[in-house]
Amino acid sequence: MIVIETKQQSREVLREKYPNGIIADVTESAHGALVRLCPSYPHGGIPIPNSGWKTASSVEDIWQGLKVYNDEGVTPSLLTEEATDDYNRCKQVHNKLIGYRYGVNGLQTISLADARRRIFIPTYRWVLDYKVQDIIERLRKANESKTIVLLDDSTNSDIYNYDMPLSHAFLVKAYVEGLPPYEDVYETIVIHHFYSGRRVISWTTEEKRVKTIKPYIMPQQLELPLDIKYI
Repeated sequence: MIVIETKQQSREVLREKYPNGIIADVTESAHGALVRLCPSYPHGGIPIPNSGWKTASSVEDIWQGLKVYNDEGVTPSLLTEEATDDYNRCKQVHNKLIGYRYGVNGLQTISLADARRRIFIPTYRWVLDYKVQDIIERLRKANESKTIVLLDDSTNSDIYNYDMPLSHAFLVKAYVEGLPPYEDVYETIVIHHFYSGRRVISWTTEEKRVKTIKPYIMPQQLELPLDIKYI
């Protein structure tokens, strides 16, 4: 079982709640390999949605870099392979966020609802698929018999709750357990069994397996987001 808790809780409280649990901080202050699960970790080579061959350093750079304010467009310095701290601009009170640009050279500005579904969630999924499979495998193994407590700054696990940032720890949980929005990580395999003897007996069982991840091929042309609502 995987649970999400806020990292603001003391370790003493967490140990009391989960005496046999594995406590894993997955924020930017995490120690060791787990820091690679943080959206701000500079993996490099992360495809920017609807941007052809363009890549960036981290998921957070893409998320913040595509923000559009009433007096400022996208931040080109974030939408590169160079890790920066320019996304702190989102805290500037004189700027009013009006949406997200869907692609580096996109012509449309999309809402937070569409941006979460079309930018953050799929981009973080790409990192889970291609950058941290070693960690995912360890989490899946531990999840078979242990309680895993993932610590995050936000505990919002509702992708439709736009009042709080979406917890990336929840997305890790969803990916490991095959829950929405990553329910397609697993597939159901139908197995036919046969027993041969004086009597022929056959039966069928179903087994849940992790899908094989296909090699990623960078798109050569822009996507056409025809089914989204623009603001």
